[in-house]
Amino acid sequence: MSNFEEIRFYHDHEVQPALKQYVKHPMVKALLQFTFPEKPFEEIEEIALSCNSIRDFQTKIIYSSVQRVLEKSSEGLSYSGFDKLKSDESYMFISNHRDIILDTSLLNCVLYEQGLIMTASAIGDNLVKKPFLLLLSRINRNFLVQRGLGPREMLKSSQNLSEYIRHLLLEENRSVWMAQREGRTKDGNDTTQQGVLKMLAMAKGDMSIAEYFTRIKIVPVAISYEFDPTDVLKMPEIMAKRMETTYTKSANEDFNSIMQGALGNKGRIHIKAGNVLDSSWFEKIESEQTSTNDLLKAIAAAIDDNVHKNYKLWPANYIALDLLNNNDTYSSHYTLKEKRQFERRLSRRIDVKNALEVNSYLLMYANPVINLEVLNENKI
Repeated sequence: MSNFEEIRFYHDHEVQPALKQYVKHPMVKALLQFTFPEKPFEEIEEIALSCNSIRDFQTKIIYSSVQRVLEKSSEGLSYSGFDKLKSDESYMFISNHRDIILDTSLLNCVLYEQGLIMTASAIGDNLVKKPFLLLLSRINRNFLVQRGLGPREMLKSSQNLSEYIRHLLLEENRSVWMAQREGRTKDGNDTTQQGVLKMLAMAKGDMSIAEYFTRIKIVPVAISYEFDPTDVLKMPEIMAKRMETTYTKSANEDFNSIMQGALGNKGRIHIKAGNVLDSSWFEKIESEQTSTNDLLKAIAAAIDDNVHKNYKLWPANYIALDLLNNNDTYSSHYTLKEKRQFERRLSRRIDVKNALEVNSYLLMYANPVINLEVLNENKI
């Protein structure tokens, strides 16, 4: 375990000392008071200090925190597909990624409600530079993905990360979550980076990629928010990319995204688990590919297909595509009232006189529909 010290989350015996140290930190205190608004802080502190394990903290505090977030900033969370999973088995969940904190928090709420093993979750170390954020991540079973390293250090770090994920899945029987790509999808076009799969495969040992990926039981997951509360915060980076200019994050950009993601309006939310990618599928794919690169490309495409197929499309997605194309092709999927509400949202959040900005914003919501269209066309 010594190789994992820099990236691991807390051991259970470290939970209570950490909470004692940070329970009165202004930001941690604010989170606790947000979670239990009706209780005096002395009582809240008692609840926090009664946590002797990560599971205690997640079930006594974080689950309640997420329910409060949903109550205040959404129209509810629904989910499907999880009934196919077994309560005593670990899974490698790979999902699209829209919100820094909420994606995994919501997934873990679903797993908890369904009596399934909750996940250890990857988080970029660039997101937890503040000590209280590092505490909250380590106490919530997040492990660190090291960013900003040179090529040699990155290779070593990736190998170690891969070994740690294998250790969690196969030795500790702990489910793991990773995003399908580095960083969040900003433009709504959810695609899997082969590099993520290549990193996972580094710990396969003597097994083939097909054998190893069968053992870790990959489950593609689609997380669908009706509205992205951070959509306007993502626009500068999207615009810079489209204008082919360099984009530099502001000092508090990620933290602002975390707060806006938690408190901003999300509408309805749906999470769907796809089927486990099983041995017969992997063997078939492996027999058809001529190189490791082709194999990883085929696996990435399969994860993409699952995410695109299982993504819950909301009226906003169809409205955005119709506005983009200046037609009413998908008008049966929304009402005139919903269209007007989306147009008001659009006019409040961006400069509607800037055609490129309007196009970029609409694509953010339209891309999930476009991806499903492409998937259906490819099946014909």
